[in-house]
Amino acid sequence: MGLFTSKNLDSLETLFVDQIEDLYDAEQRLTQALPKMAEAAHSGALKAAFEQHLRETQNQISRLEKVFQMLGRQSQRQTCYAMKGLIEEGSEVLSATGDESVKDAALIAAAQRVEHYEISGYGTARTFAQRLGHNQAAQLLQETLDEEAATDKKLTALAEHQVNQQAAMT
Repeated sequence: MGLFTSKNLDSLETLFVDQIEDLYDAEQRLTQALPKMAEAAHSGALKAAFEQHLRETQNQISRLEKVFQMLGRQSQRQTCYAMKGLIEEGSEVLSATGDESVKDAALIAAAQRVEHYEISGYGTARTFAQRLGHNQAAQLLQETLDEEAATDKKLTALAEHQVNQQAAMT
């Protein structure tokens, strides 16, 4: 949702749906970016992490579709300008030249920006769902929130114990 919008946010329910549509678009965009990130990764562990997160992201899209169904709505995307920008920024790493391990460190940095955005978005949507009494939807959103946090921790560990050490040797 853009900061300056003519959208009518007349209820928390409307805002909740707006957030779900934004997340749905964000995840769709991420499914297009993750294969490129995996291909660009030089570390086998990083490549595997991106491939695993692609599978998780596809499941997260399915969960969002279930949330739409629970709300009696068609799955609908609303352009997520934040994810669009994060992916665009991250794509600069894909075409960058230089040391392979430094590029891997840059890929992790870009991926963690995405993860932090998703953690924020899913946490907010989950809280709205709870407040509105959409308990099953809140549970689905919490599952995704847990996965996003686990991915962030995995990326941190990979950076701290492998990739950043290698990059520092250049």
